Amino acid sequence: MPTATDMTPTPTLQTLPGDDIRQIMWRFADRYDLAMMVQACRAVARGPVARAVASGERNTHEWTPQKDALLKAFDEAGITSAFMEPSEGGYIEGPKNLALSLLAFELSWVDAGAATASLAGNLGLSPIHERGTPEQQTYYMSRAVPPKPGENRKAWRYAFALTEPLPFVGVETGMLGGKVRVAEWKDGGEPTLQVDKRGRFITNMGYANVVTAAVDSDDPRIKGSCMVILEETDPGTFDRGTPTKKMVHQLSSTCDPVFNLRVPASRIIGGYTVKGGCIVPNYSHGEIIEAVFRRTRVTVALMSSAKLLSAIEPVIRYQRTRFRGGEGGPGSPRYELGLQQKEDSQHRLIDVWATGEASTSLGFESARLFDQVDPLEKAKDQWLAEKKLSGRAALKELMKKQQEALELVRLSSQPADKRNSSRIDDLAADPMVKFSLLDSLANVFCPACKLWNTGHGATMMREAVSLMGGYGITEDCPGFLGQKWMDAQLEATYEGPEAVQRLQLSITMTNELFLAQFEQWIADMRRIAAQRPGTGACTLATAMRLWLWTLNHVQTATDADGAKLYHKTRQGVTFALADALCWLIAARQFILDVLELAEKGQANPALTDGLLSFVNFFTDLCHVQSARAGGEVGRICAELVHGYNRHPAWDEASCQACYCAEELESLEGIIPGIDSAARACADVTEASGSRSQKAGPCVSYAGLETFIRLRAKLDGCLTGARLAKDRAAEALTKVMIPEALDYPV
Repeated sequence: MPTATDMTPTPTLQTLPGDDIRQIMWRFADRYDLAMMVQACRAVARGPVARAVASGERNTHEWTPQKDALLKAFDEAGITSAFMEPSEGGYIEGPKNLALSLLAFELSWVDAGAATASLAGNLGLSPIHERGTPEQQTYYMSRAVPPKPGENRKAWRYAFALTEPLPFVGVETGMLGGKVRVAEWKDGGEPTLQVDKRGRFITNMGYANVVTAAVDSDDPRIKGSCMVILEETDPGTFDRGTPTKKMVHQLSSTCDPVFNLRVPASRIIGGYTVKGGCIVPNYSHGEIIEAVFRRTRVTVALMSSAKLLSAIEPVIRYQRTRFRGGEGGPGSPRYELGLQQKEDSQHRLIDVWATGEASTSLGFESARLFDQVDPLEKAKDQWLAEKKLSGRAALKELMKKQQEALELVRLSSQPADKRNSSRIDDLAADPMVKFSLLDSLANVFCPACKLWNTGHGATMMREAVSLMGGYGITEDCPGFLGQKWMDAQLEATYEGPEAVQRLQLSITMTNELFLAQFEQWIADMRRIAAQRPGTGACTLATAMRLWLWTLNHVQTATDADGAKLYHKTRQGVTFALADALCWLIAARQFILDVLELAEKGQANPALTDGLLSFVNFFTDLCHVQSARAGGEVGRICAELVHGYNRHPAWDEASCQACYCAEELESLEGIIPGIDSAARACADVTEASGSRSQKAGPCVSYAGLETFIRLRAKLDGCLTGARLAKDRAAEALTKVMIPEALDYPV
C-alpha cells in the first residue's frame, strides 16, 4: 500500500531555467568574470542585434551602416576584447574556449550571423594566437583591442582566408587557391614575398584590415605551404571583392576577395628558417589550421545548440495562444492551453528541448576540455623542445606517455582494495600523462559536437519551426525561428562539412586510450543507474556496451564477399559508427550536467525552492534523450552487424540444412516436442517439398550471441522512457513563461 511519502506530488517545472541553473550545469558559477561577460553580451544580442534583425537588415547582402554599428556595440560590451590576454588589452586571463563559447551561444540565441561576425575576427587572429611568433602575437593581438579613452587609433579587424576559389570551393583544404614566391632577396637582407590569393566565402572581408591567408609555394626557394599575414596597406592589390549572395547569416560580411601583395617574410606565421638558400616555414598551413579548427569548431557547434533552446519559449507561447480570440474564454482548456491540449505537440517539443540540452551540454564540456588541454599542450611543446625532439622521435616519446596514461586508466578501474595507489599517484602527477588522457578525449569531442550539434541540430530546428505552423516561416515569427533554421544549414558546413567530422571521428574514436576511458564511462553509467534510475543511465550504459561490441566486431569482420568492414573507404561502416558515438556522448554529458545541478544547486540559496523541480524535469529529459540515443545506436549497430551478411536463399546448400518433416515425425517418439520446436525456430521441408512462406531460410546468429543478448537487453532498458516523456510533456503545460520575449520581434 502506498505510504504518505509515496503520495506526495512530485515537484514539477515552475519556470524556465535561468542563469543560476545554467551557471551550475555549465560549470561557470564560480567565474564572476564570465557571468558579467555573458550579461554584457546578452544586452547586445537582445538589443542592437535583435533590432537589426527585426528591422530587416537580414534582407540585404551589403554591409550597411546599421550592421557596421554592431561592431561598435561588440567593442563597447567587451565582446571584441574577450579573446585577448590582459597584457594585450583583454580582461580574461588564461584559456578562452569556454568564454568564447558562451559569447557565441548568447549571440546565436538571437542571430547566428552576428555571432559569426564576432567569431570570425577571432578566427582571423587564431593562426597568430596558436602558432605565431611572440613578436607577431604581441603586435597583432594588441591591435585587435578597441582603443582606450585618449588613444588615437582604430581597432583592427581580422579575417581568415583558407577556402579555395570556385569551382573547387568545399572540396578540400589542400587546394588553397593561393601562391607565394620570392619577389626580392638581397644579400644579408630579409626576403620580400609576392602573395597571390583568391578567397571564397571569406567572413569579415567587407571591413577587415588584416587577413591571415593560407598559400602554397610557387617558388623553389620556398618550401611547402604556410600562412602569411596580409595588411590592407601593403603594396599591391587588397580587393575585398563582391559580397556573397547568402540566404543566411546576413549580419556578417562575406565576400570573395582578391590579394596581390608584397609582404616581408617576417609575415610568415610562426616564422621561418633559411636552409641551403631556401625559406622553410616553421609551420605548414595544415599544421596551423589543425590547431585552429580543433578549437573553433566547438563554438560553431554551440551556435546551433543556442537556436534549439531559444525556440522553447516562443513555441510554448504560440501553442498556448493558438486559439485565443476564438471559441472558449479565459479559464477554459482551449484558451489556456491551446495546442498543448494535444499530446503530439507536447511530445515533439520535448524532443526539441532534450536535443537542445544534450547538444549544449556536449558543446560546453568540449570547450571546458580544451581549456584544460591548452596549457598542457604548451607544456608538451616546451617539454619536447627541452628534449630536442621533433618528428618521429617526438611521436615516439609521446606514445610512451600514452601507454603510461593507458596504465593509469586501467589501474584506476581496479577495485579500491587492489589498486597500486603509489603508482596511480605518480602517473596522475605527470603533466604529459594528463595531456595524453585529455587530448585523446578532445580529439573525439571536437568533431563529435560539431557533427551532432549542427547536423542533428538542424533537423530538430526544422521540427521547432514546424511546431509554429505557417507562422514559423514568416519574417516576424517570434524568436526569428525561420531564420535560425536556415542559418543552421550553413553552420553544418562551417569549418568542414559533416563528412570531414565523421572522417576524423572514425580515426580518433579507435584510439585505445579513448576506448579505455569509454569503458570507464560505461561503469560510471551503471553506478549512476543504480542511484538515479530515472536518468536513463541504464539505457545509455547498455547502448554504449553495444556500440563498443560492434566497433570491435567490425574491425575484424568481413562482408559477404570477404572484404574488410572497418576501412577508411567503407564509410557506410565507419561514418555510421561515428554518428552513433555522438548520440552516446551527448546524452552522457547531459546526465552528468544534471547530476552537477542536483549536487551543487543545494548550495545556492536562490534555488532553495525550485531546485527539485528543475532536477526532476531535467532528469526526465535525460531519460527521453537516453532512450532516443539507445534507439539510434541499436538501429545503427544492428544494420552493421547483420547488414553485411548475405541473406540465405532457398538454394541447394540451404535446403540441405533444413529439417525434413518425415525426420521430425520419426524423432518425435524419441524426443517429444521436437517437431513443434523445430517448426518454431528452424526451417522445415514438408513431404510435398513446400516450405514456410518467407524470403528464405532462417538467418544464423552463430558468433553473434553476445550482440543478440545486448540488443535484447537494450530494448528492455527502454522501460519507463515514455512515462518520463509524459511527465516532461505535462510539465510543459504548467511552466510559467514571461508575457513577451525580451527582444523585439
